[in-house]
Amino acid sequence: MLKKVVNLALLLAVASTAVSAEELTGTLKKIKDTGVVTIGFRDSSLPFSYLDENQKPVGYAVDICLKVVDELKEKLQVPSLQTKFNPVTSASRIPLIANGTVDMECGSTFNTVERQNQVAFANTYFLTANRFVSKKSSNLNTIADLAGQTVVSTSGTANIQELSMTNVARKLGIKIVAANDHAEAFLMLDTGRASAFVMDDILLASLVAGSRNPSDYSISSEAFSAPQPYAIMIRRGDQQFKGFVNEATAKLYQSTQMQEIYNKWFNQPIPPRGLNLGVQLSPALAKAFKTPSDSADTASYLP
Repeated sequence: MLKKVVNLALLLAVASTAVSAEELTGTLKKIKDTGVVTIGFRDSSLPFSYLDENQKPVGYAVDICLKVVDELKEKLQVPSLQTKFNPVTSASRIPLIANGTVDMECGSTFNTVERQNQVAFANTYFLTANRFVSKKSSNLNTIADLAGQTVVSTSGTANIQELSMTNVARKLGIKIVAANDHAEAFLMLDTGRASAFVMDDILLASLVAGSRNPSDYSISSEAFSAPQPYAIMIRRGDQQFKGFVNEATAKLYQSTQMQEIYNKWFNQPIPPRGLNLGVQLSPALAKAFKTPSDSADTASYLP
């Protein structure tokens, strides 16, 4: 009799495990089955996602994604879960998410309504606006001042799309050049091949801070857009994984750990050059942490 009870208990345990495994779908099942989660990172989107002096992916967004990985280990009961880093660019990040090469893209990607037709986004972790940087000697202060100028932006970004739409709508006659990445775009500005560089204001601030002569540059006060949300990008239609990532990020954002992560990357010296961006937590972002949201509606983030 005892043997039958033991056998029944074993059968129930196996059945329970099987049911649990069957409940996993999409990305969660893939990660569970392979024992690997793949994070897409950018190599020059400081301080969100970039390579340090040891060519290791680091940054604010990377830290957030690694916290999600910790939650994955617990949920999937795979403490030995491996993290694989896969480099992505502005042009490749959406295709690599869509085809399953990358599970989470952790960089500096806008959550937009247009992009939601191809991919999905988790809760917002930063808010930024689209502005331009130029050399002070150029006396380019407003968007109207860019008329007839050569202006660079990064290929595959919402920024270059907004620049193009503004150029057409306002008939500015701007010659728009697409760079492969942010570092190349800033180099074009630095070497005089472009008069201005259009990008997210926080990325422009980090590039200026890391330049040879930060005082030579000025970031426009006028913006091409309202503040827009950055978020982890994931596959579209995978509601189970999206729900998990939203739950994990909400837990993090509402904890004291989030303030520590924010201060680490925006209010302390960061690798590789010990730059301190000195960017305080905005009221809008504080609101987004208190009440996490994955909305692409910029108005919803107003404090």
